Amino acid sequence: MNSLATEVLRLLGVRGETLAVAESLTGGLVATEITAAPGASKGFRGSVTAYATDVKRDILGVDSTLLAERGAVDPQVAAQMAIGVRKIMGADWGISTTGVAGPEAQDGQQVGTVFVAVDGPFADSGSAIGGGKVASLRLNGDRAEIRMESVRSVLALLLKELAGEQTGNERAQDTEQNGGT
Repeated sequence: MNSLATEVLRLLGVRGETLAVAESLTGGLVATEITAAPGASKGFRGSVTAYATDVKRDILGVDSTLLAERGAVDPQVAAQMAIGVRKIMGADWGISTTGVAGPEAQDGQQVGTVFVAVDGPFADSGSAIGGGKVASLRLNGDRAEIRMESVRSVLALLLKELAGEQTGNERAQDTEQNGGT
């Protein structure tokens, strides 16, 4: 899976941008995956492992009414976590994970219900605040498998956004770095 993190860091480097991570169910696994890749310090600002609901609210700025009404396993919570970590870490991009890895349901959500989100300087948003993207997942497997697939999914979502946001000039630089013509 480290190839996803390596590619994310490579694209961040090409773009001169940075990343911050907010994690719940993955408990630091996303940050671990990113920092295992060589050169992570050039693009990775840091992470918040917000396992407790009050940490999501008090540190990441997730709306308390949203948390009270829907619980921590919700697409809007994932989006607000990504926005919050991006803001507090001063990063160009923020990603987040929230969900239920098991063994029991939580907040009315079944095991395997996961939401991953990306917030960044999207070109189509017209704003440095970004627009945000959230993916809703229904994962199978045991606790460890659900957590690792969540890591893969959030990195893949970010990679898709980074690759889709490149301009022609960045793609030219990218080709040159890989020995292309």
